[in-house]
Amino acid sequence: MGNTTTFEAADYLDSEEMMAEYLNQALASGDTDLLLAAIGDVARARGMAQVARDAGLGRESLYKALTVGAKPRFDTVFKVLQALGVRMYAQPQSH
Repeated sequence: MGNTTTFEAADYLDSEEMMAEYLNQALASGDTDLLLAAIGDVARARGMAQVARDAGLGRESLYKALTVGAKPRFDTVFKVLQALGVRMYAQPQSH
């Protein structure tokens, strides 16, 4: 077999708009594990250590909170989103 590399979404999140759209798609999925993974990808694109500092978390705590299957507190997720410069909005679901 040939050499393969692991796909790293963070390598492609190179603009504010791309990051926001990526998170919007994860939110729209309704899958909390997907959302945590997407937040983690955006945090890696921004620099995990800096995001942890800005969120007031330790780097290891941030990694643990964003692990698939983790059940982080909402305030932790909210702090991370704020550190990423992202706002969440509510809008009616289309039926």
